[in-house]
Amino acid sequence: MRGFRFWGLVPAWVLMLGTLMVPLCIVAIVSVAQRGAYGGFEWAFTLEPYKEILFSEDWDGNLVFDPKYLGIIGRTLALAAATTAICMALALPVAYVIATRPPRMKAALIYLVTLPFWVSMIVRVYAWLIILSSDGFVGRIWAALGGQGTLLFTSGAMLTGMVYSYIPLMVLPVFAAIEKLDPALLEAGADLYASRWTTARRVILPLTWPGLAAGAILVFVPALGTVLEPMLLGGGKQIMMGTLIQTQFGSARNWPFGAAVALVLMALVVLVLIANARRAMRKEARA
Repeated sequence: MRGFRFWGLVPAWVLMLGTLMVPLCIVAIVSVAQRGAYGGFEWAFTLEPYKEILFSEDWDGNLVFDPKYLGIIGRTLALAAATTAICMALALPVAYVIATRPPRMKAALIYLVTLPFWVSMIVRVYAWLIILSSDGFVGRIWAALGGQGTLLFTSGAMLTGMVYSYIPLMVLPVFAAIEKLDPALLEAGADLYASRWTTARRVILPLTWPGLAAGAILVFVPALGTVLEPMLLGGGKQIMMGTLIQTQFGSARNWPFGAAVALVLMALVVLVLIANARRAMRKEARA
């Protein structure tokens, strides 16, 4: 039986090795290589790509602390955190409404939530490019209200696109958590004269927190590496880590630095996952 389990898992191990570990090792090796004279990289061990994240050379060749890339990292973390917070605030009432509907309506609403996944991400982001433009629906309302300038190519436009792109990833786990709630608990709160706000805060929110935590991970992690929203809705002016990596592997042709930034981004994702795992372990230990 043990031999069957071992050989039965071999295809999964081979798949993970070929599609995850080998590419990751290649990126790690490129991140400590030297930039090629005409792009690409050369096999020479160096930590210059990592130093470039924090330092730059002055006219005399000395290393000087340069916070420009730290600003990009900070902007990425801030926008990803804001996207996660807004998605949590919007997903909780939406998921609650869906979970409390009759079965047929519930299935239809879940279908509507997942419907955007049937459309290419590029098409969805381009749709917001049209909506937020001066001739778009939201752009016209903004102008009618006396707003100055365009809504496009700002952090607000990027945040709007990111929330729209990732909110289904928050709604689905929260819906699954709310659907498991015992209706008797809500009835008990009403019998004890608790208001709707008190019931939501003292009953619904604590019991649906696992779904919210799972949704936060599903939203925060891809939001860290998003590329389309900064490129299209931000106009390339609001650089994030995803666009920085894409630029380094593309027009800048600085593969080692792009690989180093990619590994830093992966390290941030791993830290988030470790923090979530430790929180879950502490919760289980208290239980």
